[in-house]
Amino acid sequence: MWLADGWKDYEVIDTSMGEKLERWGEYILVRPDPQVIWDTPHEAPQWKQKNAHYHRSSKGGGQWEFIDLPQQWKISYRDLTFHLKPFSFKHTGLFPEQAVNWDWASELIQNAGRQIKVLNLFAYTGGATVACARAGAAVTHVDASKGMVSWAKENAAASGLADAPVRYLVDDCVKFVEREIRRGNHYDGIIMDPPSYGRGPKGEVWKIEEKIFPLLNLCTKVLSREPLFFLVNSYTTGLQPAVLSYMMELAIRKKFGGTVTADEIGLPVSSNGLILPCGASGRYERA
Repeated sequence: MWLADGWKDYEVIDTSMGEKLERWGEYILVRPDPQVIWDTPHEAPQWKQKNAHYHRSSKGGGQWEFIDLPQQWKISYRDLTFHLKPFSFKHTGLFPEQAVNWDWASELIQNAGRQIKVLNLFAYTGGATVACARAGAAVTHVDASKGMVSWAKENAAASGLADAPVRYLVDDCVKFVEREIRRGNHYDGIIMDPPSYGRGPKGEVWKIEEKIFPLLNLCTKVLSREPLFFLVNSYTTGLQPAVLSYMMELAIRKKFGGTVTADEIGLPVSSNGLILPCGASGRYERA
């Protein structure tokens, strides 16, 4: 498992009964997690010191219970800074487990010895975007949500990267790649973090099981002749590491050589030393 264990401003303190107890900077949150199927006593004292609690509804969705939490606050990872705020369906605007992939991509960019162009698809609030920009890459950031793209710009500015070579685009990711093919544009690195289900800005339906492999094939047409990396993230139960690896072998390594690896990603639980699984990632490297 690839472990995001470099955090100082974030930690999973404990897990029990379908929920995780987290510290985001100075604030303690309790949020549901489908991986936590065990029932253990709440021994960590922070369970009683929570600043907010997201309660899942039996009818679907849920709502926040705010005890003492600001509308927005910041945390840092290494030399990056991110704005956080609670919004619908339990999220805060950041997936901290992805830090292990930020580090991987950043190291490749820094050691490339050339200018690297990165395409970040389904880019959300820009965690990977700011990490790659900090490492020296020129980044194209694409997401269907105008609000998420604006948030990504805020994160870049908070990290001192307001003037970094980043293009922010509100667009349907598949249609954007199709246009890039026609325009003849290419990228040395591609990151995609697709949702299980979603809609584009004009109502385009996205179902990951149906769309992910065609999109992988499509993206190989905008890879440069000597691509540096390709990263695919999945939080969908059916897309386990072996599935990601097989798709990337067929779509990418078969055309460009290099190596493909895939594994679960996770976060350490500070109270007991266990690891909380947080989805899976597939990685391609040309070297």
